[in-house]
Amino acid sequence: MKLFVIVSSLDLTQPFSATPSWWQLFKALYEIGVEVIAAPYQGPAIETPWWQAAPNPARREGDAFKAARDVVRRVTGTRQTQAAGTQVEHESLSDRAVRRVARTVVAPRWIHATDRLLAQQPDVDAVLVITVPLNHISGLAQHITTKYNKPVFFYDGDVPASLPTFRGFASGFRIYQDADPSEYTAFFSNSLGGSDALKALGARDVHALYYAADPDLFAPLDVTQDLDVFFYGHGREYRAEWIDAMLRDAKRALPERRFAVRGTNLGELGDVERLPYLSFSKLREYACRSKLDLVITRKAHASVFASSSARPFELAAMGACMVCNPYEGIETWFEPEKELVVVHSAEEATERYDWLLRHDEARRTIGQAARERLLKEHTYRHRAQQLVDVIRGYL
Repeated sequence: MKLFVIVSSLDLTQPFSATPSWWQLFKALYEIGVEVIAAPYQGPAIETPWWQAAPNPARREGDAFKAARDVVRRVTGTRQTQAAGTQVEHESLSDRAVRRVARTVVAPRWIHATDRLLAQQPDVDAVLVITVPLNHISGLAQHITTKYNKPVFFYDGDVPASLPTFRGFASGFRIYQDADPSEYTAFFSNSLGGSDALKALGARDVHALYYAADPDLFAPLDVTQDLDVFFYGHGREYRAEWIDAMLRDAKRALPERRFAVRGTNLGELGDVERLPYLSFSKLREYACRSKLDLVITRKAHASVFASSSARPFELAAMGACMVCNPYEGIETWFEPEKELVVVHSAEEATERYDWLLRHDEARRTIGQAARERLLKEHTYRHRAQQLVDVIRGYL
């Protein structure tokens, strides 16, 4: 199989938290024999041994917009939202203006670039669009299916937070306003519980494709465990209550224990240590240095059944002892009390931390069980094969 993929970004230096997951997915597709041509919607085209890179035809416009947005945020700050799930938030004038520019300038460039690529490589079997704003490229999927008779799939890796009823992220785009999901052959979604909402928006069919981890990239590391509790992530959005409960409040209750975080915009955490940000590659060392690793899932994902995020799979691959906030459907991937621990309050978090930190063997057993489950069911090779099997059904 040969796929042309338009992906949100390929640049690991940019603040797109899912980009490492797309690298792992493309690598896994290569490993099972799929040829991938990947073009980024934002930033530079980056080639690796696992995929051929195609240029971003609107990079100049994207870079200019990002630079302007960054200046505005430095001056005004980023407004944080909370999950709603009840009503659609009104669009801002800037949202509508950005979409208008994208449709009149960016979308035509993508159509022209896609025509050129498919003419040069007519053996492409299907096109996959990953977490690109649908309403920025309206008409592209319809153009491809009509002119080339090739299926076009969309993978939304941010469900349910991306949905209009959850208001999206304050730091990102509102991707469904004025979009037409029905122009895509089918959708992939990181969320099982969000499938009906995608169909209600117009998606013709929806297939769950959960996050995962490459067990070679996230292999356990033999380092001294000098941290007791560690969390890495970006932003308090949708999870401020649990960040405070599982980090700040628990640290106050266990002052003798070493708590640490690595991330951005996590708020005031008292005596919790902030580790140097450094590169993505440093995350494995940080996580493996900790006796307990936290999974603090945003309210949007945690409240909609089986809405996957990358963190549990990455930590499981490293054999970490995971402690999680309440997460609807977590048992879809890992068994509570055997492969991870779920806590329901700051007090319970404190009690479980204290017990686990005093029982090394129990902690190691949980981490080992999580890694074994991941190797059996949740590697990116598993996901790559699932993706290919679905796409074959439409060819």
